[in-house]
Amino acid sequence: MKKGAPRGTPADLTYGSYLKLHPLLSLQEPLSRPASHDEMQFIVVHQAFELWFKLMLYEIDALFRLFEAKDVREAERLFRRLNRIVEVLIKHLEVIETMVPSDFVTFRDLLKPASGFQSWQFREIEYAGGVRDPRYLGLFKDQPDALARLQARLEAPTLWDGFARMLRALGFKAADIAAVARIYKDSRFHDLRMLCEAMIEYDELFQLWREHHVRMAERMIGGKPGTGQEAVRYALGEAGPMGAHGVEYLRTTLDKRFFPVLWDARTAM
Repeated sequence: MKKGAPRGTPADLTYGSYLKLHPLLSLQEPLSRPASHDEMQFIVVHQAFELWFKLMLYEIDALFRLFEAKDVREAERLFRRLNRIVEVLIKHLEVIETMVPSDFVTFRDLLKPASGFQSWQFREIEYAGGVRDPRYLGLFKDQPDALARLQARLEAPTLWDGFARMLRALGFKAADIAAVARIYKDSRFHDLRMLCEAMIEYDELFQLWREHHVRMAERMIGGKPGTGQEAVRYALGEAGPMGAHGVEYLRTTLDKRFFPVLWDARTAM
């Protein structure tokens, strides 16, 4: 063991071994032959999305524990962290937008039938936030681990449920528009007001991410169907927006909100 190293620390610990850089950096495997230059950035950005999603779920699970402990200030801090992560996700879309459509088409067809629809971590984030469509479970029939995770999220309380339970534990009769208006108007509830502001910022930023994603997709593929369209149609059916193509479907997601009570309370104040 190195002198001064904490007990249990490997003697040969390095930056690379701690972060598992050798396996991490070996996971980018373009499919195009000859190699399309832009495929590498496409893979890296989407792998980065999944790493950020992992951290978001880690913080979301911590938020449920903080709500249970009635720790308002720490809950606000972690929501602020989620907000900064979503801002990073938006910036990642700008990296994809440095690609031009004629370069994307050189490898896009190789991705079929893979699709961002199949990101179970993203669906977990939606489910935890309260945007819950059980039809997405059909995309994971052949992935039992992912399906189990999504079913657990679907059956568990939402972030708003956890917040509402905390409000009742703090003496509020309900987590409704009147309660939120009271929090904003009464200076005694400053910490709760700041938490509400962090929560609505999270909701707002997530909507901005969706909006930017729609524009990015339209910029890249126009009116083409998504790469996983057939798998999506098979799993979700043809009816309604789930039968829509590519950008057309993405536009149907723009009105999804995690905390509608926080938005509605603005009108009541």
